[in-house]
Amino acid sequence: MNEHFRPVALEHASRLINHGPTVLVTSAAGAQRNVMAAAWSMPVEFTPPRIAVVIDKRTFTRELVMASGAFGLCIPGAGLADLTYAVGSTSGRDGDKFSRYGIEARPGPVLGLPMIETGCAAWLECRLISEPHAEEAYDTCFAEVVAAAADERIFAQGHWSVREDNAALHTLHHLGGGHFARAGAVIRAKPP
Repeated sequence: MNEHFRPVALEHASRLINHGPTVLVTSAAGAQRNVMAAAWSMPVEFTPPRIAVVIDKRTFTRELVMASGAFGLCIPGAGLADLTYAVGSTSGRDGDKFSRYGIEARPGPVLGLPMIETGCAAWLECRLISEPHAEEAYDTCFAEVVAAAADERIFAQGHWSVREDNAALHTLHHLGGGHFARAGAVIRAKPP
Protein backbone atom coordinates (compact mmCIF):
# COMPACT_ATOMS: atom_id res chain seq x y z
CA MET A 1 0.00 0.00 0.00
CA ASN A 2 2.73 2.50 0.97
CA GLU A 3 5.80 1.93 -1.18
CA HIS A 4 8.05 3.33 1.57
CA PHE A 5 7.13 0.67 4.16
CA ARG A 6 9.68 -2.06 4.80
CA PRO A 7 9.64 -4.96 7.27
CA VAL A 8 11.39 -4.30 10.58
CA ALA A 9 13.43 -7.12 12.11
CA LEU A 10 11.63 -8.28 15.24
CA GLU A 11 14.82 -7.69 17.23
CA HIS A 12 14.28 -3.96 16.54
CA ALA A 13 10.49 -3.86 17.03
CA SER A 14 10.74 -2.43 20.56
CA ARG A 15 12.52 0.62 19.17
CA LEU A 16 9.34 1.59 17.35
CA ILE A 17 7.58 2.45 20.62
CA ASN A 18 10.32 2.79 23.26
CA HIS A 19 10.10 6.60 23.07
CA GLY A 20 6.43 6.62 24.10
CA PRO A 21 4.54 7.70 20.99
CA THR A 22 0.77 7.86 20.81
CA VAL A 23 -0.43 4.78 18.93
CA LEU A 24 -3.51 3.79 16.97
CA VAL A 25 -4.76 0.43 18.20
CA THR A 26 -6.45 -1.54 15.42
CA SER A 27 -8.64 -4.55 16.04
CA ALA A 28 -10.91 -6.91 14.15
CA ALA A 29 -13.15 -9.85 14.97
CA GLY A 30 -15.46 -11.41 12.42
CA ALA A 31 -16.85 -8.66 10.17
CA GLN A 32 -16.21 -5.91 12.74
CA ARG A 33 -13.12 -3.75 12.99
CA ASN A 34 -12.09 -0.69 14.94
CA VAL A 35 -9.33 1.81 15.55
CA MET A 36 -8.70 3.90 18.67
CA ALA A 37 -5.89 6.10 19.95
CA ALA A 38 -3.86 5.10 23.00
CA ALA A 39 -1.29 7.20 24.82
CA TRP A 40 0.19 4.44 26.99
CA SER A 41 2.21 1.72 25.28
CA MET A 42 5.70 0.39 25.82
CA PRO A 43 8.05 -2.50 25.12
CA VAL A 44 8.38 -5.00 27.96
CA GLU A 45 10.65 -7.75 26.49
CA PHE A 46 13.19 -7.90 23.68
CA THR A 47 13.25 -11.56 22.61
CA PRO A 48 10.64 -12.41 21.66
CA PRO A 49 9.47 -8.82 21.39
CA ARG A 50 6.60 -8.15 23.78
CA ILE A 51 4.69 -4.95 24.39
CA ALA A 52 2.07 -3.56 26.75
CA VAL A 53 -0.72 -1.15 25.87
CA VAL A 54 -3.57 0.24 27.93
CA ILE A 55 -6.97 -0.50 26.35
CA ASP A 56 -9.88 0.34 28.64
CA LYS A 57 -12.04 -2.71 29.33
CA ARG A 58 -15.20 -0.75 28.42
CA THR A 59 -14.11 0.05 24.86
CA PHE A 60 -15.24 -1.58 21.63
CA THR A 61 -11.57 -2.12 20.77
CA ARG A 62 -11.03 -4.17 23.92
CA GLU A 63 -14.10 -6.26 23.07
CA LEU A 64 -12.68 -7.03 19.62
CA VAL A 65 -9.19 -7.71 20.99
CA MET A 66 -10.53 -10.21 23.50
CA ALA A 67 -12.64 -11.90 20.81
CA SER A 68 -9.76 -12.20 18.31
CA GLY A 69 -6.73 -12.46 20.58
CA ALA A 70 -4.84 -9.88 18.55
CA PHE A 71 -4.38 -6.19 17.80
CA GLY A 72 -2.24 -3.82 15.79
CA LEU A 73 -0.31 -0.78 16.95
CA CYS A 74 0.08 1.83 14.25
CA ILE A 75 2.29 4.82 14.98
CA PRO A 76 0.77 7.96 13.46
CA GLY A 77 2.94 10.75 12.18
CA ALA A 78 2.33 14.40 13.06
CA GLY A 79 0.32 14.78 9.87
CA LEU A 80 -2.36 12.55 11.42
CA ALA A 81 -2.88 14.61 14.62
CA ASP A 82 -6.51 15.46 13.76
CA LEU A 83 -7.35 11.89 12.81
CA THR A 84 -5.64 10.53 15.92
CA TYR A 85 -7.70 12.84 18.11
CA ALA A 86 -10.90 11.94 16.23
CA VAL A 87 -10.51 8.15 16.53
CA GLY A 88 -9.57 8.56 20.18
CA SER A 89 -12.67 10.67 20.90
CA THR A 90 -15.37 8.55 19.24
CA SER A 91 -16.67 5.03 19.75
CA GLY A 92 -16.53 2.24 17.20
CA ARG A 93 -19.86 1.06 18.52
CA ASP A 94 -21.38 3.99 16.59
CA GLY A 95 -20.08 2.68 13.24
CA ASP A 96 -16.91 1.67 11.44
CA LYS A 97 -14.32 4.41 12.05
CA PHE A 98 -12.27 3.27 9.05
CA SER A 99 -15.21 4.13 6.78
CA ARG A 100 -16.26 7.23 8.75
CA TYR A 101 -12.80 8.82 8.55
CA GLY A 102 -11.70 7.39 5.18
CA ILE A 103 -8.86 5.35 6.69
CA GLU A 104 -7.19 2.90 4.33
CA ALA A 105 -5.81 -0.25 5.90
CA ARG A 106 -3.95 -3.27 4.60
CA PRO A 107 -4.12 -6.71 6.20
CA GLY A 108 -1.15 -7.50 8.41
CA PRO A 109 1.11 -10.26 7.07
CA VAL A 110 0.72 -12.71 9.98
CA LEU A 111 -2.66 -12.15 11.64
CA GLY A 112 -4.50 -10.19 8.94
CA LEU A 113 -5.24 -7.24 11.24
CA PRO A 114 -6.02 -3.86 9.68
CA MET A 115 -2.70 -2.00 9.53
CA ILE A 116 -2.56 1.71 8.68
CA GLU A 117 0.39 2.90 6.63
CA THR A 118 -0.67 6.19 5.02
CA GLY A 119 0.50 8.94 7.36
CA CYS A 120 1.98 6.47 9.85
CA ALA A 121 5.65 6.02 10.67
CA ALA A 122 5.35 2.33 11.53
CA TRP A 123 3.13 -0.52 12.72
CA LEU A 124 3.37 -3.64 14.87
CA GLU A 125 1.09 -6.66 14.50
CA CYS A 126 0.55 -8.25 17.92
CA ARG A 127 -0.82 -11.50 19.36
CA LEU A 128 -2.43 -11.07 22.78
CA ILE A 129 -0.75 -12.93 25.64
CA SER A 130 -3.71 -14.31 27.52
CA GLU A 131 -3.63 -13.62 31.24
CA PRO A 132 -7.18 -14.03 32.61
CA HIS A 133 -6.52 -12.43 36.01
CA ALA A 134 -4.84 -9.35 34.53
CA GLU A 135 -7.46 -9.05 31.78
CA GLU A 136 -10.22 -9.01 34.36
CA ALA A 137 -8.48 -6.70 36.84
CA TYR A 138 -6.59 -4.23 34.63
CA ASP A 139 -6.83 -2.26 31.42
CA THR A 140 -3.27 -3.20 30.39
CA CYS A 141 -2.92 -5.78 27.62
CA PHE A 142 0.31 -7.66 26.93
CA ALA A 143 1.18 -9.04 23.52
CA GLU A 144 3.94 -10.58 21.45
CA VAL A 145 4.92 -8.69 18.31
CA VAL A 146 4.67 -11.10 15.35
CA ALA A 147 5.39 -8.63 12.54
CA ALA A 148 6.52 -5.02 12.23
CA ALA A 149 7.15 -2.54 9.44
CA ALA A 150 8.17 1.09 9.16
CA ASP A 151 8.35 3.89 6.65
CA GLU A 152 11.99 3.86 5.56
CA ARG A 153 11.95 7.66 5.30
CA ILE A 154 11.93 7.87 9.12
CA PHE A 155 12.94 4.41 10.43
CA ALA A 156 15.52 2.25 8.67
CA GLN A 157 18.14 -0.32 9.66
CA GLY A 158 16.73 -0.42 13.19
CA HIS A 159 16.98 3.32 13.89
CA TRP A 160 14.85 6.46 13.78
CA SER A 161 15.99 9.30 11.53
CA VAL A 162 14.06 12.42 12.57
CA ARG A 163 14.77 15.22 10.13
CA GLU A 164 13.05 18.37 8.90
CA ASP A 165 12.23 16.77 5.53
CA ASN A 166 10.17 14.01 7.20
CA ALA A 167 8.32 16.19 9.76
CA ALA A 168 4.87 14.83 8.76
CA LEU A 169 6.05 11.40 9.99
CA HIS A 170 7.46 12.58 13.32
CA THR A 171 5.68 10.72 16.10
CA LEU A 172 2.97 12.26 18.27
CA HIS A 173 3.05 12.38 22.06
CA HIS A 174 -0.26 13.00 23.82
CA LEU A 175 -0.38 15.89 26.27
CA GLY A 176 -4.13 15.76 26.97
CA GLY A 177 -7.22 17.59 25.75
CA GLY A 178 -6.41 17.26 22.05
CA HIS A 179 -2.86 18.57 22.46
CA PHE A 180 0.13 16.65 21.17
CA ALA A 181 3.87 17.24 21.10
CA ARG A 182 5.78 16.20 18.01
CA ALA A 183 9.10 14.40 18.18
CA GLY A 184 11.46 16.81 16.50
CA ALA A 185 15.00 17.49 17.54
CA VAL A 186 17.40 14.61 18.06
CA ILE A 187 20.27 15.18 20.45
CA ARG A 188 23.28 12.89 20.16
CA ALA A 189 25.07 12.20 23.43
CA LYS A 190 28.86 12.14 23.54
CA PRO A 191 30.37 8.76 24.43
CA PRO A 192 31.59 8.62 28.05
